[in-house]
Amino acid sequence: MRPANLLKIETLSNDWRDKDIILLHACFQLLKNCVEDENLLNCHIDWEYDERHRQAKHEIEELYQWWASYVEPPTLDEEGYNHESEMLKRLVAVRWACGLKPEPFDRRMAVP
Repeated sequence: MRPANLLKIETLSNDWRDKDIILLHACFQLLKNCVEDENLLNCHIDWEYDERHRQAKHEIEELYQWWASYVEPPTLDEEGYNHESEMLKRLVAVRWACGLKPEPFDRRMAVP
């Protein structure tokens, strides 16, 4: 069993990278790991519970497919950077679906 606090980012070499690029790759590596290793789309989560869960599953599938076909451009222009940022925002927006029970999230119950 490997340590839980290490993340192998398969899409990056050991070369130095700007942290914004590492952030993108790390977040999508976590998504990839959840989908492939933890079977996120076919696990304990009831994706049919309500419309919000159905939409979240669809969004996760779209994000996963985008990342699976992602090819890092040799140079990144503003349009490409903005698109990657939008995909990252979409991923963060469905974070709630990757482990919460169907009941609405109550921040008062969260552990500080």
